[in-house]
Amino acid sequence: MTQPSRPLRSPQTHSDEPYVRDAFQYKDLPPPLARQRRRRSRTRRLLLGLAAAVVVLAALTAFWVERQVHGHPHGAAVSVSIPKGASTSSIGGLLHRKGVIGNTVVWRFYTMVKRPGPLQSGDFRFRHDENMGHVLSVLKGGGQAAVRRITIPEGSSLRQIAAKIGTIPGLSADHFMAVAQSGTVHSQFQPPGSTSLEGLTFPDTYFVEKGDDEAKLLVRMVDAFDRMASAAGAQDAQAKAGVTPYEAIIVASLVEEEAKVDEDRGMIARTIYNRLGRNMKLGIDATVEYALGTHKPRLTNADLDVDSPYNTRKFAGLPPTPIAAPGQKSLEAALNPTPGPWLYYVLADANGRHAFAATDAEFQELVRQARAKGLV
Repeated sequence: MTQPSRPLRSPQTHSDEPYVRDAFQYKDLPPPLARQRRRRSRTRRLLLGLAAAVVVLAALTAFWVERQVHGHPHGAAVSVSIPKGASTSSIGGLLHRKGVIGNTVVWRFYTMVKRPGPLQSGDFRFRHDENMGHVLSVLKGGGQAAVRRITIPEGSSLRQIAAKIGTIPGLSADHFMAVAQSGTVHSQFQPPGSTSLEGLTFPDTYFVEKGDDEAKLLVRMVDAFDRMASAAGAQDAQAKAGVTPYEAIIVASLVEEEAKVDEDRGMIARTIYNRLGRNMKLGIDATVEYALGTHKPRLTNADLDVDSPYNTRKFAGLPPTPIAAPGQKSLEAALNPTPGPWLYYVLADANGRHAFAATDAEFQELVRQARAKGLV
């Protein structure tokens, strides 16, 4: 008897056996081929991951390069002096050291693309993290370079500074002095009621731009002095040296005029304080020259007798104001005088070094030795 045929099962037919769809299964392949397919799949996933990483890295690099090119200008102006004949690459290095640009490699590629041509030498002012396009524009002459650079030496009087200002086209020495004596510009170390800024301007190099006038330059110099004096501790002069801050600045101006080598500064300051403590005349010829308004190789007896409160040969005590712009080392010496008993000092060698004495007899011997050397 013929057996009935077994009915075909469809995917929808209920059965106790699991239905397996007609799909590719590694287990259905021979082991070597399955391993090969798995490796290919992993390789594809790895390549896709690497491609995504490259895209992200490229995007981040492009963002970083754009950030380097466009910059983010901030902070105070930065003065940069570009020497004649400097290459684009060396200019980039100089700008990077000054903080004007962030990366020299980006600068090199940027200038290769832009091909700016010859760049100007001279004195320029930028800001930190400057836009490279703006920097190139300035260095090609499309921006505004500093008009002039002036250097105020340590020991300059206010009139000498004014004379320097007067050499700049459009500015006047007389107007600078008028502003300096008007009381419109003030130092935090000026005593009440004083309008004199003598000795309260910082000796330094200044860049003068278009639009700068005498008042702007004076404010810049006084602000620079106040910062330097504050950093040196001038506000603590009473505790440091037993004098007011302004008196310490006067002493610093005398030290600036008298000292020729740094190691003498603290000893000269101490000598001045010792003489003040004994109510002795300071006898500093530089104060007589300030009273006369001129520097002379030798002062005559008539010069030494000039009737002026600045004549410390004739009057005891400090002069009424500083006589010059002291540098930082002289101010630090006035605030931190070297301990010692000295009351006199005399030039000891041609290099400007002084010898110091505590008694009149020692002083006379030092004078004799200086005369023998042809120093006085």
